[in-house]
Amino acid sequence: MAKNILICDDAAFMRMMIKDILTKNGYEIAGEAENGAIAVDKYSETKPDLVMMDITMPELDGIGALKAIRAKDSSANIIMCSAMGQQAMVIESIQAGAKDFIVKPFQADRVLEAVRKVIG
Repeated sequence: MAKNILICDDAAFMRMMIKDILTKNGYEIAGEAENGAIAVDKYSETKPDLVMMDITMPELDGIGALKAIRAKDSSANIIMCSAMGQQAMVIESIQAGAKDFIVKPFQADRVLEAVRKVIG
């Protein structure tokens, strides 16, 4: 059975790019969210195997959404993505429970490497 992934990014173009990489490699898309608040709701609805989460988003940022999802499900698998390769954000994400961190612009093989590492 294919692993399903929730994609959360405020940029439709980024969601499309991530979705393209994942579907071409046998993963299913559980859903998409354009901000952290929607991601938290969709996580509860879809129970995905993994969440690809952007950090900088309106309404609720990725770190806030990461914390909210992990509060509901401590075993949630979340990989953070951000254009800002800021050390503090990477550290905060990992401390909050993120399984990996990808810096944009990313290469398809880096995305797949992170996904395989986390959910196989």
